[in-house]
Amino acid sequence: MLRFETAGESHGECLVATLTGLPAGIPVSLEAINRELWRRQQGYGRGGRMKIETDRAEIVAGVRHSRTIGSPIAIVIRNRDWQNWTEILPVEDNDLPAEQRRPVTRPRPGHADLAGAIKYNFHDARYVLERASARETAARVAVGALSKALLGEFGIEVLSHVIAVGAARLERAVEWEEIVALSRQPEVLLGCVDAEAESRMKAVVDEAYRTGDTVGGVFEVRGHGAPPGLGSHTTWDLRLDGRLAQAIVSMQAVKGVEIGLAQEGSASFGSRVQDTIHYDRENRRFHRGANRAGGLEGGITNGQELIVRGFLKPISTLRRPLESVDLATREPALAAYERSDVAVVPAAGVIAEAMVAIVLAQAFLEKFGGDSLAETRRNYEGYLCQVKEF
Repeated sequence: MLRFETAGESHGECLVATLTGLPAGIPVSLEAINRELWRRQQGYGRGGRMKIETDRAEIVAGVRHSRTIGSPIAIVIRNRDWQNWTEILPVEDNDLPAEQRRPVTRPRPGHADLAGAIKYNFHDARYVLERASARETAARVAVGALSKALLGEFGIEVLSHVIAVGAARLERAVEWEEIVALSRQPEVLLGCVDAEAESRMKAVVDEAYRTGDTVGGVFEVRGHGAPPGLGSHTTWDLRLDGRLAQAIVSMQAVKGVEIGLAQEGSASFGSRVQDTIHYDRENRRFHRGANRAGGLEGGITNGQELIVRGFLKPISTLRRPLESVDLATREPALAAYERSDVAVVPAAGVIAEAMVAIVLAQAFLEKFGGDSLAETRRNYEGYLCQVKEF
């Protein structure tokens, strides 16, 4: 079983990720992992933290001579901002006066501040926001890069693009080749494949900057080259669509998920929604007339491109703070402000790529197993023969 965990606080010494279950022999490139971390940090609307951090992964276990060795992989991503927080967030207590520990007593609406403080009996939400922060997702992206390395050995790629920022939306179909080209660009604006739509999106972010607000949007993740048969219809927790939805909604600020054309389909008749089935006798393969299902039927991949969208609410930290209550005095107060972003939709797409890659890698190894890449490949190739002879 492929399992991962992350640890670390937003302003702590570092982020840590562990990944267990990758077969031995998978090529690992630190350059490729760091490229993914770079992509996560880009985008118009990012805040001051991205000017401080230049995320780089350090693999301290599980990879030798640029290949996995079958044991747990441990990754460290150091926080450069830690030098400004060593006395505020020490592991061992110190004599720093309480007022200098930067307590957060004015919880932000929409954030984990108040709910977490109540749950853990903290009268300072600092410890809650430090872990609830999306800074944690840098560790997920590193794990996702390793998952992509596995999938890439079998011709499976996972990439994303931005469909909407606020009310500005891309209104045309997007080809896979456009998303590939977008992922290779040396600069990232708002992660949209269409320059005209991206210009409208930028105007929305500019308005949020001007008014001290924040803005959300919609990103789309594509999984290209996945074989039919990943996931299962047999139990609720093996359905791949459910697992993907949970993975995406686990991301900070994501409040909804769409697979395929779910929203459009919910307002249509069944005859206009289902993907018709056809058979190519020359190539001995089934295919479909469209991909409204987003590559999943009955919780199982059907061989078409995987399409998953995430709906990101505007982030909770506003430069023009909303009404709140002070935890100490119980009096009305304006919400706390922590250095933050205005728009994070492109970054959310990169994080979602990581989550989709992790879930696909889990399902892939559940089906094909193998302690080594060579064993997994033999199992996979045997399955492809079975599919072709079906």
